[in-house]
Amino acid sequence: MTSLHELSAPDEHFFEARRKVFPKAVDGPFRRLKWAIMAVALLIYYVTPWLRWNRGPWAPDQAVLIDLAHRRFYMFSIEIWPHEFYYVAGLLIMAGIGLFLVTSAVGRAWCGYACPQTVWTDLFVHVERAIDGDRNAQIRLQKAPWGPAKIAKRLAKHTIWLVIGALTGGAWIFYFADAPTLGQAFVHGTAPYVAYATVGVLTATTYIFGGLMREQVCIYMCPWPRIQSAMLDEKSLTVTYKAWRGEPRTHGLKREAAAQDLEHGGMPSLVALASDPSLAPRIGDCIDCNACIAVCPTGIDIREGPQIGCITCGLCIDACDGIMAKIGRPSRLIGYTTDLDERLAASGKEPLPVLKRLFRPRTLVYFGAWAGIGLAMLFALGNRTRLDVSVLQTRNPQWVRLSDGSIRNGYTVKVRNMEERPRTVEISIDGLPGASLWTEASGRGGASTRLKLDVAPDQVAQTQLFVAAPGSGPQRADMAFTVRALDAEGGVAHDKTYFERPEQSQ
Repeated sequence: MTSLHELSAPDEHFFEARRKVFPKAVDGPFRRLKWAIMAVALLIYYVTPWLRWNRGPWAPDQAVLIDLAHRRFYMFSIEIWPHEFYYVAGLLIMAGIGLFLVTSAVGRAWCGYACPQTVWTDLFVHVERAIDGDRNAQIRLQKAPWGPAKIAKRLAKHTIWLVIGALTGGAWIFYFADAPTLGQAFVHGTAPYVAYATVGVLTATTYIFGGLMREQVCIYMCPWPRIQSAMLDEKSLTVTYKAWRGEPRTHGLKREAAAQDLEHGGMPSLVALASDPSLAPRIGDCIDCNACIAVCPTGIDIREGPQIGCITCGLCIDACDGIMAKIGRPSRLIGYTTDLDERLAASGKEPLPVLKRLFRPRTLVYFGAWAGIGLAMLFALGNRTRLDVSVLQTRNPQWVRLSDGSIRNGYTVKVRNMEERPRTVEISIDGLPGASLWTEASGRGGASTRLKLDVAPDQVAQTQLFVAAPGSGPQRADMAFTVRALDAEGGVAHDKTYFERPEQSQ
């Protein structure tokens, strides 16, 4: 009887070992675009925490600050409180829908140009190229035995990678505290332990993901390549090898021999061509130079068709265009195109107009949802009040009968001032006839239908209020506290509650 072990092929492997990728340097419009986007993205990330924004003497002056200690989120002139977290949720939803929109329109443009993994990996690759040399030099160094030169280059490269990782983690913590203050404390060793732990973790992840794992993060770890297939259709732009133009591939002596055959009568008869034009021999534009593979940051062969490893960065387009220019053939053998345009071009027809390709039902739905959420958030930001009130009824005791027969209820009132300046507000009661209110400090001698309360800038003022109303009336009466700001900007806030009386005898 044959065992299961004997049935298994000894050379069968279910996982391919990693083949290290050595991307070759290339110049072209897409490489320059990646340079520009990388520079802007890194500049924004590293510089933003150091930007100042004057909010007055009672608020922090850091332009972008996630103040966890005081539960605030500042972004230039916008301040988000914890109860307004739906704005942050809205931004995240917009980012997700925006990613769907971009992918459906221009493919994996996010992955190829703006993804943090792409940006930092690109930076690490340039550092490696500056120290070890270009692709061929890196391959030679990889195979070379260990010696002083190789050790020195490895130490220099990995040291710079670790410094970049530390700077990445260091910039991140500055978003959560005043950057100059935290920077000084960090250098002097007096910063909170969580700051050092965060820098350590981000240094390690940046070094590992950007320097060591690189393309494996895109191919094996990132979920987006697996999701994007649902976002793409035949009118979505992708980097495509035009097989109808490039095949059959020839190079060197074979290409020269094929050209001579065509030149010296290596053609089928006219009768055969008339009956079947496809019999005409041809030479594809692809010379099988593998330049597109050499420059690919994930090491794929774009000529094999759409692949999960393709991040549509366009570097293979730059490499192929350079080769086409050298052999005197038209550019864009590899280029951004849609599946539909590729089929049209293969059959000799004109591609779709750009506007018709972009403005289609799927992209319009995504854009409508994205713009709708954005406009709704802008409207809410423009019309939100910077004053809020929260009322909680005191339950022990629920009510107290006073000497004059009236009933007293107690309430804890919290007034939130969301301005960066002190404000005076007026508190009143609506919906409870004959009611008066006073604070615990003033006593009933200070009872009135309205009272004033001073609220510190960007703070919540809490006070204990007592409300008295005639003893006759419904056992539970609806009422509301109204808070009105007594300044030029004004602002009104309401919170509904109820007033309780003892059960009335029949």
